[in-house]
Amino acid sequence: MQESFLTTILPQLAAGAAHTGALGFAFDGLHDGEPRIRVPWREDLVGDPDSGVFAGGLVTTLLDHIGGLAVWTALDTFQPIATLDLRVDYMRAARPRQDLLAQGLCYRLTPTIAFVRAWAFEDDPADPVAAAQSAYILNQTREPSTRAAA
Repeated sequence: MQESFLTTILPQLAAGAAHTGALGFAFDGLHDGEPRIRVPWREDLVGDPDSGVFAGGLVTTLLDHIGGLAVWTALDTFQPIATLDLRVDYMRAARPRQDLLAQGLCYRLTPTIAFVRAWAFEDDPADPVAAAQSAYILNQTREPSTRAAA
């Protein structure tokens, strides 16, 4: 992976857009080669004031965004992409007043579509709050490749 992409561009892609900045998204590095984003808990991002857990829409946005970062990580460069399909399975309620993390893996690239799996969690990726399966359109064609899923 290009060092400048990892240290400069990928963190900007994680948190540099208006909506990601407003939501507090922060690049949390690569973990086993997979990008991770952290969202610090904030009261204004809570969906249910009685429970104190993040809103479901924030979780969906987080999973879609980490999916894009997973694609750019697999490509090792930025290029325009668009979400083609996103399925989110909510597995349990998030823990109250805790940061949320998301991590994603682009497990297959075709010349026009990237396929991603992602999950949101507090501490342990094996205990997800939600998981996503998604596909992204690549706006520049490329040679097909595969990467073994974790």
